[in-house]
Amino acid sequence: MAFAGLLVAVVCWSGNALVARAFHDEIPPLGLSFWRWVLAATLLLPIVARSIWRHRAVLRAAGWRLPVLAACGIASYNSLLYTAAQSTEAINLTLVNTCLPLATFIGAGLLLGEWPLRRAWLGMVVAAVGLLYLISRGSWQVLSSLSFQSGDLIMLAAVAAWALYTLLLRRWAARLPVPPLTLLGVLMALGVPLILPFYLLELIRVGGFPPTAGNLAAIGYTAVFASLIAYLAWNHGVSVIGASKAAMTSYLMPVITALLGWLLLDEALQTFHWIGGALIFGGLLMATRPSFRQHS
Repeated sequence: MAFAGLLVAVVCWSGNALVARAFHDEIPPLGLSFWRWVLAATLLLPIVARSIWRHRAVLRAAGWRLPVLAACGIASYNSLLYTAAQSTEAINLTLVNTCLPLATFIGAGLLLGEWPLRRAWLGMVVAAVGLLYLISRGSWQVLSSLSFQSGDLIMLAAVAAWALYTLLLRRWAARLPVPPLTLLGVLMALGVPLILPFYLLELIRVGGFPPTAGNLAAIGYTAVFASLIAYLAWNHGVSVIGASKAAMTSYLMPVITALLGWLLLDEALQTFHWIGGALIFGGLLMATRPSFRQHS
C-alpha cells in the first residue's frame, strides 16, 4: 500500500506538468500558480486551523524562516515551473526536475557541510552531462552558442528554488516540530500573498483567463491532486518505507509524463529525451547510493 501511495503521488505530479503544458495558452503561469494555491489553501486551512493554533508558539518562534520557506517552496517553485511550461514540453519539465537530488547534494555540501563520496561525484557528473544533453536537445552547437530553450533554463531555476527549500527545511527542522500538514497549511497561507503582486502584474500586462470548465478543471486538478492528495500519499509512503526508498520512485515521473504526454498531448518522444534521461537516471542512481562524508 505504501508503494501504491507513492505511485499515486508521482502520477499526480506528472499530471501537474501535463496540465501546465496543456493549458499554457489558456491560463497565464502566475494565474495558474496563484489560483492553485488559493484553492488548495481554502481546502486545507479549515482542516489544520486548530493544529496551527495549538502550535502557534512554535510557529511564532520560527519567525522569518517560514516566509523564506514559503517563498522558495510555494511561491517560486510552482510559478517558475508553470512559466517554463510556456516554452518547453511536459516531458522536459519532469526530466529536468529529476536533477533535484543533484542540486540538493551540491547545496548540502555548500550549506550544511555534507559532501558526497567519490562515487557520488562521478554520478553527479554523469547526471550533469545528461542534463546538458537534454536542454541542448542533443545539439552541442546549442551549448556553444548559448541558445537554450528558455523553458528549460527557467525549469533549472525552479529546481534551484526547490533544492534551497529542501535544504533550509532540513536545516531548520529542529525549529519546526509541527505536523507536516500543519506546516504545509502555514506555508500555503504565507505563499499566496507572495505570489499576489506578481499575479497582479501579469494580470495588468497579459490579462486573466476565461472561467471555462476546462480552465477551472485544470486549477482544480493542480490544487486537489498535485497539492493535497499527492502530499498525503507521499507522506504516508515515506512514513512506512522511509525517505530514501520513497525518493527513488520520483525517477518514474518522466516515464509516466512521457506516456501521458504521448496519449493526451500528442508529444513525440525523441532521441535526445531517451539519451539525456538515461544519463540523468544513471548518474542519479550512482549519486544516491553512497553515504555522505561529514565535514565540520
